Amino acid sequence: MGTGGRARSCDPPPCKQGFTGPRRISQGLPRSWSQALPLERIAWIRADRWIGFEQSGAALARLENLLTYPPRDRMPCLLIYGETGMGKTKIVRKFERDHPPKFSQVTGVDHRPVVVAQVPSEPIERDLYRELMASMGAPAMVGGTLAREKDICRSLLRTVGAKMIILDEVNGMLAGTFRQQRIFLNAIRFLANDLRIPLVCAGTDLARQALLTDAQLAERFEAFHLKPWQNDAAFAGLLKSFERILPLREASDLNSGEARERIHKLTSGVTARIFRLIETAAEDAVRSGKERLDADSFGDNLVLPLVSMTQTSRRRGKPVQQRVGA
Repeated sequence: MGTGGRARSCDPPPCKQGFTGPRRISQGLPRSWSQALPLERIAWIRADRWIGFEQSGAALARLENLLTYPPRDRMPCLLIYGETGMGKTKIVRKFERDHPPKFSQVTGVDHRPVVVAQVPSEPIERDLYRELMASMGAPAMVGGTLAREKDICRSLLRTVGAKMIILDEVNGMLAGTFRQQRIFLNAIRFLANDLRIPLVCAGTDLARQALLTDAQLAERFEAFHLKPWQNDAAFAGLLKSFERILPLREASDLNSGEARERIHKLTSGVTARIFRLIETAAEDAVRSGKERLDADSFGDNLVLPLVSMTQTSRRRGKPVQQRVGA
């Protein structure tokens, strides 16, 4: 179960703690799910969907604020950073879905307020322009000079009406030499200055370290840290949202002290691990016929879905079982 997308059932009403998801009837599943085959319910569990929470809501609100910022010489920028699996890319993709391109009958082009690109595996300036042009649907250029590709990229960003550029996996920039990093940082600073639009970067803490190497960019970027979950009321709210949406025939209990403690220790509060763990346990509950989740669902017999979680398990001193091919 991912953290982006939409559920297949009817439009979900808002839930407590800022979560969203299809309503779960307390006496059991809605009729459509109560009659669904196990494989259909397992497919639903595995599907990608969005479940909002406090930190993601705050990040999206900050992005919305930047999108409406009036052009000026020194545009504000934002860095969203956190551990791998904390949902940075999911937040970026959700924001992109909220601001889709719209075809203009007048100009004959897609107006794209948000342009999202992934930082190339090596921080090469030419590859940056190519990634941006590809994200705008432009055909690949062959044989053009760097200056030509740069000019075309700038022209396209203006043509599509870009109001924000988002670069994901900025920490990948550190794979290059110091000289490559400097050229790459100069290139993204130039785009922000030239187009007078906000620049958003997302990545791990290494992304923050990369931006700190450029004093001018470091002064311009606001930092938004996605912190791991603590075993608190917000975490309880997240687990409660799972209880509401999981297509199991019996009511689950993920909010007992023992269940919360086990889930938190196995995942270290990392969002992607939490989703994968509950996905795995829910699938096992369907296959075994148990049809509910509780503290026992996360015991020693559960096959852990991620290598990172087996490492956490070893530190706790419990036997490790790992899913083959997971």
